[in-house]
Amino acid sequence: MLKKQTVWLLTLLSLMIVLSVYYMNSPNEEDFAFIFQEEDEETTEMTNEDDIEIELSDENIDEDSGEVDEDVESNISSITSDEELFTLIRMELAQTRSSRIEQLETVVASSTASTEEKNKAYDEMKKIDQLSTKELIVEETLKSEYDYADVLVRSMNENVVVTVKAEQLSETEANQIMRMVYDEFGPMQVEVKFQPSQT
Repeated sequence: MLKKQTVWLLTLLSLMIVLSVYYMNSPNEEDFAFIFQEEDEETTEMTNEDDIEIELSDENIDEDSGEVDEDVESNISSITSDEELFTLIRMELAQTRSSRIEQLETVVASSTASTEEKNKAYDEMKKIDQLSTKELIVEETLKSEYDYADVLVRSMNENVVVTVKAEQLSETEANQIMRMVYDEFGPMQVEVKFQPSQT
């Protein structure tokens, strides 16, 4: 029979061999650092015909609500294509919400978080998911019922902002949109805007 020391020595040697093979086959740390550095530096840039450059980064977006800062939003309005504008805002909102959900999932999966913290994180995850679903429902309903080219619905805190791509928006249409938002979201302050198509 082998002595205990010999068994430990063989076990440690096998562990070292397995770890060596693993580290030799895995990407090195420099690649990881390069990937993360690239993601940190990455911002969305768009230019219009006058070469006005607009940068959107996480600093320009309210993390809890996903709302783009008003200064940035006013600069974005000069972008040539409305489709790009709506798509850009949707992407930024989705990215912000996705990173917030990742943070909450970390809290839920954490072994050090209390039950109360996990419940709050889970409830917030459900709320974010419900808001996204309600926004999508209102957008699709407005597009199909009123034949708008595009609709952007953003909910933040107790406010809902609906932006409709249309040449003009009558008071009746705005009231109908508000009523639809009330039906879907409940009692919230609703702001209805229209964005004329730029041709």
